[in-house]
Amino acid sequence: MTILYLLIPLSLILLGLAVWAFFWAVKNDQFDDLEGPAHRILFDEDENDLSLEQRQQRQQAKQKSSASPASNKPDDQEPRP
Repeated sequence: MTILYLLIPLSLILLGLAVWAFFWAVKNDQFDDLEGPAHRILFDEDENDLSLEQRQQRQQAKQKSSASPASNKPDDQEPRP
């Protein structure tokens, strides 16, 4: 019977922590989109889904990144003579 004097306050403290954790998660938007990440992994970005302008912008960005190979060099390598 005396163990109840320990178990009841302990269970109330644990309940309080669980309620606090729940409200913290709601406040910090942890439950906004539960299904989005699970569905997003199934779909690749397809070039056919983009508009013509978006495709051209993506191609230009790829050309710009491949046009400057010196910027892709790691910092720890010294230039070759």
